[in-house]
Amino acid sequence: MNINKESIIGDLVAAQYKFASVFKNAGIDFCCHGNRTVGVACAEKSINPDEFIGQLNAIADSNISADKDYNSWPLDFLADYIERVHHKYVTDKITEIAPYLQKIVQVHGDHHPELAEIEQLFTRSAGELSMHMKKEELIVFPRIKRILHASLTGEPLPPARFDSIQTPISAMLHEHDEEGERFAQINSLTQGYTPPPDACNTYRVTYAMLHEFEEDLHLHIHLENNILFPKAIQIEENL
Repeated sequence: MNINKESIIGDLVAAQYKFASVFKNAGIDFCCHGNRTVGVACAEKSINPDEFIGQLNAIADSNISADKDYNSWPLDFLADYIERVHHKYVTDKITEIAPYLQKIVQVHGDHHPELAEIEQLFTRSAGELSMHMKKEELIVFPRIKRILHASLTGEPLPPARFDSIQTPISAMLHEHDEEGERFAQINSLTQGYTPPPDACNTYRVTYAMLHEFEEDLHLHIHLENNILFPKAIQIEENL
């Protein structure tokens, strides 16, 4: 794999998901802002690009394959996977995390006023993500499957309410950016999900759950932004 300063971050992570840990450790967003080059991202973080590329090459040269080769999956399978795994995770964890947040705000909010803001951000994210996922499940994913079917069978693509799949995808990308920014705020307010010294067990568990939620969201958005959506657009353009 030829990795250089002009390599696109999202393309690299799409080809080898183990690169994600290198970007994450450097504080580089590979999901919502994966369309930047390695050189640009390194410049923004004042990172030596040659040393950084060396870390990526070390992983590439190790010949360690990703646990799941998402990039090779058929688009219909990938869409189903996102819905059944990541959408279900979000739905389940929202109902689990919300009461924990409410409790620690009540108990610790006076000494840690940032908790109220964290709860507000998560509540907003929960509502927005729920609506976002429904739009994907009812509009975007079914359309992607129809595009794939048309490309495989040669049958005409049925008309839709929009001219191109790019229209709803653009809306989804915008909403991904909003969620990325919201969780960046939560990450900052929690000091990287680090509980304060006076945190009780519930406090610590809540931060751990929020951290896991953000990790899953990053992978979730990466799969759509950097693999599912670009491939769907390309297939539609080739019809």
